Amino acid sequence: MGPHQKMTPELEDRVCLTATLTGSYEAAAQLSAKWGSLVDEETLRVHARRVGQRAEKQARRRLSGQAWSEPTAKIGGVKASAFSLVIMMDGWLARQRGSDWGNKSTQLGIERVAWREIKGAVIYRLESAGQTAGGRGVITQKHVVAWQGEPQEFGRRVQAEARRRGLASARDVFVVADGSLWIWNVQQDRFGQAQGVLDFYHASEHLWAVAHSVYPNDEAAARKWVEPLLSQLRHGEEGTVLQTLNDLPAWCAAGNRAVPPEVERERDYFQNHREHVHYQRMATRGCPIGSGAMESFCSQLQGRFKRCGQFWSPAGMADLLSLEVARRNLDWDELWAKN
Repeated sequence: MGPHQKMTPELEDRVCLTATLTGSYEAAAQLSAKWGSLVDEETLRVHARRVGQRAEKQARRRLSGQAWSEPTAKIGGVKASAFSLVIMMDGWLARQRGSDWGNKSTQLGIERVAWREIKGAVIYRLESAGQTAGGRGVITQKHVVAWQGEPQEFGRRVQAEARRRGLASARDVFVVADGSLWIWNVQQDRFGQAQGVLDFYHASEHLWAVAHSVYPNDEAAARKWVEPLLSQLRHGEEGTVLQTLNDLPAWCAAGNRAVPPEVERERDYFQNHREHVHYQRMATRGCPIGSGAMESFCSQLQGRFKRCGQFWSPAGMADLLSLEVARRNLDWDELWAKN
């Protein structure tokens, strides 16, 4: 079947789903042939992009309020039970075709390849988080956002998706993320009522950076210095950690040491995030102190969009991203619903 031949909605549904679940359009075409539909790679791409554009229109309708509803209705007069909503955000770099893609010139300044950030979010109710029998964390129901573009529009889309998932009715809202400035700007702009939590792994990396700057040639001494601080940070003594960082310049001066530039940088980092490092308090409320679910989502997207040899056009990536989000958010069937 070629790209200009007509395809039934049922077949288009199947081939588009195959395109999101496999690692490339080529692999999707091979798999389609196995289950009896000879659809070439270009045809798959054409239909996936077409339906991806339909998914983006669907998302825009929700953003404008034309197709949005929040699941907060009472059933049989019974008030819905209280719940907490978790919102995680992060970004990763995608390899795309630059403005000079295909230009074989040897002159300097040619942009054949461009790296652009793909921003993502994972949203779920705390009650959906649990563990497998082996102790691995699992979330039974989560919803996602993926967007290549400015943080302002990304924040608007995350807020809209959070509203669909009960933002206005949530007892508590937690935003868990690393230290990227644009994320915390989104949090302030769109989720000012939320409790922010700096991912503990990222916080620990910053403490380790201080340790290695103070003891640059002594790993054992660096470890001895940082491990008590990590324990204090995790178990409710974050004030002690902040004070230790504030006291470091005086400590260095007393030992006739130069103050490493990392000390001031990391001291400012923790000062800026002083309200986001209350790990023990957050853990007692059930809030995750790490953003593993977000890291997993980024990794899964990279497995589809950042494979060896892939150089996406911005439009081609946007279309498939929209399709991927629709599948993960269980909005898939609406793409084929008759108006």
